[in-house]
Amino acid sequence: MSKELIKNKKAFHDFHILEKYEAGIELKGTEVKSCRDRKISMADSYVKFIEGEAWLLNVNISHYTHGNIFNHDPKRKRRLLLHKREIRKLMQFVNEKGCTIVPLRFYLKNGKVKVEVAVAKGKTHGDKRETLKKRQADMEARKAMKRHSGS
Repeated sequence: MSKELIKNKKAFHDFHILEKYEAGIELKGTEVKSCRDRKISMADSYVKFIEGEAWLLNVNISHYTHGNIFNHDPKRKRRLLLHKREIRKLMQFVNEKGCTIVPLRFYLKNGKVKVEVAVAKGKTHGDKRETLKKRQADMEARKAMKRHSGS
């Protein structure tokens, strides 16, 4: 059973999602409590590889309101917990032209905070418009089906 804490909607708008991976994340005590309170911001966040390890950058986990002097730095880099083979595979994707690794969502799984990261390729302005048109057409089709089935 997993409970979604936050979703990165902007990632689906700005990128084509190629592959998804589940990763653990190394957090401090007050960070876990802030995550449970959904005090997370993933604007412009990404994964970077440093010395063979995956690091999550630009994720803002706000201070825990009941924390004290042991509160964490909200913008610090956080290590992702992945298997070596997964890290190697992700590094190969990053070396390809135009690919990046972005976090899609934070969620709880068996009491642990997990991050779903994805290999993503940037969309062009035309791709974004096409996606919006497709979404609008789907919505209109659903409305028409609802009207038709209701009468």
